[in-house]
Amino acid sequence: MVQLLKVHGSQNEFFILDQTELAHKLSQPELVELTKQITDPAKGLLDGADGLLVIDQSAHADALGSMQVINTDGSIASMCGNGLRTVSRYLSDKYHQDAFKVETMDSDLSVHREIPLASGVPTFSVEISPVTFNKESLPFQNLGGDTLINRPVPAFADGLTFTAIAVPNPHLISFVSEDVMNSDLLGKLGKTLNNPNDYFTDGVNVSFAQILGHNELFVRTYERGVGFTNACGTGMSATSLAFVMNHPDQADFDQTISVYNPGGMVKTRVHDDNGTYHIDLIGNGTFTHEVAIPEADLHANDLQHATIHETGEQRDYLEFVSHLHQQA
Repeated sequence: MVQLLKVHGSQNEFFILDQTELAHKLSQPELVELTKQITDPAKGLLDGADGLLVIDQSAHADALGSMQVINTDGSIASMCGNGLRTVSRYLSDKYHQDAFKVETMDSDLSVHREIPLASGVPTFSVEISPVTFNKESLPFQNLGGDTLINRPVPAFADGLTFTAIAVPNPHLISFVSEDVMNSDLLGKLGKTLNNPNDYFTDGVNVSFAQILGHNELFVRTYERGVGFTNACGTGMSATSLAFVMNHPDQADFDQTISVYNPGGMVKTRVHDDNGTYHIDLIGNGTFTHEVAIPEADLHANDLQHATIHETGEQRDYLEFVSHLHQQA
């Protein structure tokens, strides 16, 4: 039998599969098909998820393991901040290390265990980098320049300004009023820019942010390859960077920013190293269920014989969330 985990960071939900625990690793096509099946709300397990996190060995000497992120539609994400926190906890528990690096698609990222956000809420800090703004990295076109930083784009929406940042996932960010946050604009814009369009040819994650106070935000994200999620870790990180860049009177470099989201809250810190930026993303890594399944069934993409055990950690997380002052 093989054990998978159902996990979440800010209720951005995933399944974790550790390839190093298998007698025969799943091929890439098998991983994609498993992802599409197990994350499906109707056909999958536990009401589905936002993706599959695949852990494997790393060939890099300074990395404890590697992480691949497969979205519900089978596409590959270059990074996932919420997912990385759960993978960091898994590797920390498995190898009894509290600080190490994890290999991701674009870079090896530093992670470490943090003081828990609340009782029973394991918490990790993960590095979000590299950060770029150039149109080739995102990529985008037809937006009147090589970067898009705090500029209006009438084709997207009237009266709003937008910032595009790759971290390395591509993000389009706008700071909006509560009325706009509660409107259907984010969903419409997210769908438009993740279908064939003249601007973001590979699609883009779209985040709207509401400033709640000094170093305090609410962020909601329409995620490429997924749609609306309870939270997007790289989205909250990119939005925090846009916050300190575009609203310096309300946000500070190197200070803790509280970022609320539909799934809870994380903390971020934005660092400027002589024009090179990176962000610390700090939040929960919660394991909600353990799933035991025969290895042969994984290869066959057959979930019928899975047995499920609830960990009880979700009660502690929901207790934490219930005490948050959160604006929807």
